[in-house]
Amino acid sequence: MVQIIQAHGHVVAEARNGREGVSRFKASRPDLVVTDIIMPDREGIEAIRDLRSPTPDLRIVAISGGGGTGNLDFLDVAKEFGAVRVWGGPFEPRELLDTVTLALS
Repeated sequence: MVQIIQAHGHVVAEARNGREGVSRFKASRPDLVVTDIIMPDREGIEAIRDLRSPTPDLRIVAISGGGGTGNLDFLDVAKEFGAVRVWGGPFEPRELLDTVTLALS
Protein backbone atom coordinates (compact mmCIF):
# COMPACT_ATOMS: atom_id res chain seq x y z
CA MET A 1 0.00 0.00 0.00
CA VAL A 2 2.76 2.42 0.94
CA GLN A 3 4.58 1.91 -2.35
CA ILE A 4 1.42 2.35 -4.39
CA ILE A 5 0.45 5.58 -2.65
CA GLN A 6 4.01 6.98 -2.73
CA ALA A 7 4.37 6.16 -6.42
CA HIS A 8 1.52 8.59 -7.08
CA GLY A 9 3.13 11.53 -5.34
CA HIS A 10 1.88 11.25 -1.78
CA VAL A 11 4.10 11.36 1.30
CA VAL A 12 3.42 8.36 3.52
CA ALA A 13 4.29 7.63 7.14
CA GLU A 14 3.56 4.13 8.35
CA ALA A 15 2.92 2.64 11.75
CA ARG A 16 3.09 -0.94 13.00
CA ASN A 17 -0.03 -0.73 15.17
CA GLY A 18 -2.85 1.53 16.27
CA ARG A 19 -1.02 3.06 19.23
CA GLU A 20 1.97 3.99 17.08
CA GLY A 21 -0.36 5.31 14.38
CA VAL A 22 -2.11 7.69 16.77
CA SER A 23 1.26 8.86 18.09
CA ARG A 24 2.65 9.44 14.59
CA PHE A 25 -0.48 11.34 13.63
CA LYS A 26 -0.08 13.69 16.58
CA ALA A 27 3.54 14.36 15.56
CA SER A 28 2.90 15.07 11.86
CA ARG A 29 -0.84 15.86 11.34
CA PRO A 30 -1.30 14.27 7.89
CA ASP A 31 -4.20 15.10 5.56
CA LEU A 32 -5.39 11.49 5.47
CA VAL A 33 -5.16 8.40 7.65
CA VAL A 34 -5.59 4.89 6.25
CA THR A 35 -6.09 2.38 9.03
CA ASP A 36 -6.72 -1.31 9.28
CA ILE A 37 -9.51 -2.36 11.60
CA ILE A 38 -7.77 -5.34 13.20
CA MET A 39 -4.42 -4.28 14.68
CA PRO A 40 -2.34 -4.97 17.77
CA ASP A 41 -2.07 -2.50 20.68
CA ARG A 42 -5.04 -0.40 19.56
CA GLU A 43 -7.78 -1.62 17.25
CA GLY A 44 -8.74 0.52 14.26
CA ILE A 45 -12.04 1.59 15.80
CA GLU A 46 -10.20 2.81 18.90
CA ALA A 47 -7.64 4.61 16.75
CA ILE A 48 -10.40 6.29 14.70
CA ARG A 49 -12.11 7.42 17.90
CA ASP A 50 -8.83 8.77 19.31
CA LEU A 51 -7.99 10.59 16.08
CA ARG A 52 -11.44 12.07 15.46
CA SER A 53 -11.91 13.46 18.95
CA PRO A 54 -9.35 16.30 18.63
CA THR A 55 -9.60 16.57 14.82
CA PRO A 56 -13.23 16.10 13.72
CA ASP A 57 -12.47 17.07 10.11
CA LEU A 58 -9.74 14.46 9.67
CA ARG A 59 -10.22 12.23 6.64
CA ILE A 60 -9.91 8.56 7.57
CA VAL A 61 -10.11 5.48 5.36
CA ALA A 62 -10.73 2.19 7.19
CA ILE A 63 -9.91 -1.16 5.65
CA SER A 64 -10.43 -4.71 6.81
CA GLY A 65 -9.88 -8.16 5.49
CA GLY A 66 -11.85 -9.47 8.49
CA GLY A 67 -15.20 -7.93 7.57
CA GLY A 68 -17.22 -8.59 10.71
CA THR A 69 -18.03 -10.99 13.47
CA GLY A 70 -21.59 -12.16 13.99
CA ASN A 71 -23.91 -9.17 13.69
CA LEU A 72 -21.14 -6.61 14.17
CA ASP A 73 -19.75 -5.27 10.92
CA PHE A 74 -16.52 -3.49 11.80
CA LEU A 75 -16.51 -1.37 8.66
CA ASP A 76 -19.99 -0.05 9.43
CA VAL A 77 -18.82 0.79 12.93
CA ALA A 78 -15.77 2.56 11.45
CA LYS A 79 -18.12 4.74 9.39
CA GLU A 80 -20.19 5.53 12.47
CA PHE A 81 -16.99 6.63 14.23
CA GLY A 82 -16.06 8.91 11.33
CA ALA A 83 -14.26 7.05 8.56
CA VAL A 84 -15.03 8.83 5.29
CA ARG A 85 -14.41 5.70 3.23
CA VAL A 86 -14.35 1.99 4.11
CA TRP A 87 -13.64 -1.17 2.22
CA GLY A 88 -12.85 -4.80 2.77
CA GLY A 89 -9.82 -6.36 1.17
CA PRO A 90 -8.38 -7.59 -1.00
CA PHE A 91 -7.98 -4.57 -3.24
CA GLU A 92 -6.48 -3.66 -6.58
CA PRO A 93 -3.95 -0.79 -6.72
CA ARG A 94 -6.39 1.35 -8.73
CA GLU A 95 -9.08 0.89 -6.05
CA LEU A 96 -6.65 2.06 -3.38
CA LEU A 97 -5.65 5.14 -5.38
CA ASP A 98 -9.26 5.98 -6.21
CA THR A 99 -10.17 5.69 -2.54
CA VAL A 100 -7.28 7.94 -1.48
CA THR A 101 -8.18 10.49 -4.16
CA LEU A 102 -11.86 10.53 -3.15
CA ALA A 103 -11.02 10.79 0.54
CA LEU A 104 -8.73 13.76 -0.10
CA SER A 105 -11.24 15.64 -2.26
